[in-house]
Amino acid sequence: MRNPLKKMLKVFLPTCLGLFLFGSIASAHVTVAPKTSTTGAWETYTVKVPVEKEIPTTKLTMKAPAGVEIMSYQPVPGWKYSEEKDAAGKVTTFTFEATGEGILPGQFQSFIFVAKNPDHATKATWDAFQYYKDGSVVEWTGDEGADTPHSITDIVAGTSTDHHDSHSATQQDEKTKTEETKTTSETTDSLPLILSVISVLLSLVAVILVIRKK
Repeated sequence: MRNPLKKMLKVFLPTCLGLFLFGSIASAHVTVAPKTSTTGAWETYTVKVPVEKEIPTTKLTMKAPAGVEIMSYQPVPGWKYSEEKDAAGKVTTFTFEATGEGILPGQFQSFIFVAKNPDHATKATWDAFQYYKDGSVVEWTGDEGADTPHSITDIVAGTSTDHHDSHSATQQDEKTKTEETKTTSETTDSLPLILSVISVLLSLVAVILVIRKK
């Protein structure tokens, strides 16, 4: 009975460790929510910035995707906002920079801004540059599957009712989107852990079945 049990443990333990490690790495990416929006909409976006090193993050710079117009941002205590514009007056890059300690290890910070989506369906790629206190920079600019991928929002064709034609409608939409983004973010963060727990339970069942057969 010992030999089969040892074989199962050799497979079982590395698998569990790998799943937990994958979950922690996956949640360390800089992400922009929502993942899907509609053409022409005034969307409330939330960029989530976790710290993956043992030193604080002190600055985040984002490039505005082609066709996406950055309209406004939500102030964050302890952070200052700046932006760069092109000749037409449209924002090309925007930056949140810490005026204090920044985002400490084991923490994350969310930054919220409003942008007008392009009128045609496209994929908005959010290139982000995460600056650490020691001067190092993590460039979240890679394609899907890269070690440091950029976040992508799929802009899909919408109806006229999806567009926001007044300032009051935009404000109401911002409130709703912020709540939805918070819920989505919490669900996404817990998914790797849930999958890891399920894998552990399935592995335990497999071990028990092998032992019974012997």
